[in-house]
Amino acid sequence: MPTSTETCYDATVREDIELFREQAEAFLAGQLTDDQFRAVRLRRGIYGQRQPDVHMVRTKVPGGMVTAEQLRQLALAADEFAGGKAHLTTRQNVQYHFVPLRDVPNLLHLLADVRLTTREACYNTVRNVTACPFAGLSADEVFDVRPAARKVAFAFLHKELTDSLPRKFKIAFEGCPHDHIGAGINDLGFTAVIREGQRGFRVTVAGGLGPLPNEAKLLVEFLPEDRVVNLCEAVIRVFNVHGNRSNKNKARLKFVLRERGFDWLKEAIEREYSDILENGGIPMPDEIPEGFGGFVSHPPPPASGAALPVLESAAADPKFDRWLETNVLEQHESGYATVLIRTSQGNLTSPEMRGLANLAEDAGDGFLRFTMDQNVAIGYIGLRNLRRVFSALRIIGLDRSGAGQIDDITTCPGAYSCNLALTKSMNLGFALEDKLRDEDDPIVRALSIKISGCPNACGQHWIADIGLYGNARKIEGKEVPYYQLLLGGGIDSTGIARFGLQVQSIPARLAPIAIARILDHFRVNRTEGESFREYVLRYKAETFRGLTAEFAKPVERFPELYKDWGDEVDFSLQLGRGECAT
Repeated sequence: MPTSTETCYDATVREDIELFREQAEAFLAGQLTDDQFRAVRLRRGIYGQRQPDVHMVRTKVPGGMVTAEQLRQLALAADEFAGGKAHLTTRQNVQYHFVPLRDVPNLLHLLADVRLTTREACYNTVRNVTACPFAGLSADEVFDVRPAARKVAFAFLHKELTDSLPRKFKIAFEGCPHDHIGAGINDLGFTAVIREGQRGFRVTVAGGLGPLPNEAKLLVEFLPEDRVVNLCEAVIRVFNVHGNRSNKNKARLKFVLRERGFDWLKEAIEREYSDILENGGIPMPDEIPEGFGGFVSHPPPPASGAALPVLESAAADPKFDRWLETNVLEQHESGYATVLIRTSQGNLTSPEMRGLANLAEDAGDGFLRFTMDQNVAIGYIGLRNLRRVFSALRIIGLDRSGAGQIDDITTCPGAYSCNLALTKSMNLGFALEDKLRDEDDPIVRALSIKISGCPNACGQHWIADIGLYGNARKIEGKEVPYYQLLLGGGIDSTGIARFGLQVQSIPARLAPIAIARILDHFRVNRTEGESFREYVLRYKAETFRGLTAEFAKPVERFPELYKDWGDEVDFSLQLGRGECAT
């Protein structure tokens, strides 16, 4: 029987979907203007696209974890409403593109059937709460942060305080000594620590990317685990009052920090936190609806793997050996491993999703985790089943090795669908993947590439060894797609984001050649034990500008220069109204 919390949650969700249906019908009938309707749909996770009359629908996955049943439902939604395709984002969301507005309410109901929601996945709200994809699995995690992440996600859903903030607000939880979720690029980052036997978090505040990135500041050395909702509310209260509501380009919490200083921000948060402890605030939820954020009361035990393909031969297979080296991680339970599945820059088809759901049930614990670099993880894979798991992945076309390496490139959808994007970032990603697939230097292979189609950093270009974001220039009066090149970004051992150094803009068609030249220089000139960031800082941006200067303003003009990757026609700068800042 559903609990009272579950019944109330379900009723609220269904009522909200039907209210949206009424508002959508009113908009289509001309009874609401575009401006009146925009906030209505953005609160429900529905963005406009550069293509007319279709929308992007963003589904939140709190903590990045879904059950196999939920992934099958996501596949069904893709089939019925999005041409059989879905996209995994760097914030553990699932996006559907090209959805007609009239179809959106039915899609939302389909998701609600398995307690997935799009509510507040966009707009000026608390966005999807992310968590380490290896929580509950990692051999070296401090403790499992999933319960805290889910409670925070549920606590601030459908709340008046968080319904219309000055700007979006992002929260992340990390439970491992090595950061896998980018806690330091969030408005609030929680990193697990244990002090005198008590679980708690080291908390950072006011991190963020975008055109003007900001390194997070340490807010609290140790926060008890049962106080995370209280501190979140205190920070959100301060942001709600002092965030810049007159200029959306300066409305994030990081700008409050820049303009008022960290001492002021910390004191303001401490006052609100003290008030909440004394007078009460939004409570830490005692229970979470079954299925919310992949949560189930009694996780199934690891499966035997009996339904996996039967192998005719266990002969040596170099592809399997390579996959075993790069895509299989040690797990804290003896006899089990976590398997990473590479996606194509976050793009999955519905048959692939169903295949992964089946695999999670047949060989793992029935759950799937989405990573920050747009891959999928399945835990509790028995070591004796790894070869058969690889065969199962080969059958569904997801057996590629090299997870997290240089040719496993992270991108946003770019100008494929986004109104703000200047360039087709995914297509450049495919071009670089082709060029780097056969790279055999293990140190070079360990580097990361992240690409965004504009400066807004949905592809997280600031925190990659090699980052690129789209822009445009004119050569001889004709528009040319360009990418700003950044080098040496990443997240350090303390979880703090270190942003890449801006080198210069390179025409899109010449970016792979420019990157190849830099990698050649790195191979020859790196020192023993030197990280790529240390190498970049040692040689400074001027060195890399010199290395790539001939590409920045090419003397030779050739037809492809005026075309973006994957296009047959010349590039034309077309921007719609951006909604990232709405």
